[in-house]
Amino acid sequence: MKPEEILASARTIAVVGLSRDPGKAAHGVPASLQAHGFRIIPVHPSATELLGEKVYRSLEDIPEPVDLVDVFRPAGEAPDIARSAVAIGAKALWLQQGLVSAEARKIASDAGLEYAEDRCTAVVRAVAGISVA
Repeated sequence: MKPEEILASARTIAVVGLSRDPGKAAHGVPASLQAHGFRIIPVHPSATELLGEKVYRSLEDIPEPVDLVDVFRPAGEAPDIARSAVAIGAKALWLQQGLVSAEARKIASDAGLEYAEDRCTAVVRAVAGISVA
């Protein structure tokens, strides 16, 4: 599946590493996705609320189904995040622009998850004109 298809099929996106800093891409990108109708679930180690949503400490703490796990963490953390994405039954794993991990790709692919890396979800959304009604 192409990145555009992965994003178009998602409704609920868990964002691992969503930032408190509005000046960072790890805040602005999820905010843009939220503004276009996606349900954003922040995963952050200490915040309690981001983008008006309750924050969870880990993917495993999220009490609802997740379509896409969007990763804003260093590539070295991606394999463990991929394992968590598999464990929660996510449909896809996406490493943001600048992030590449052969191990995370293998973990996700072997478990049947769709996978994208080194692409920005907000750019893909804008170029493809994807919005959730």
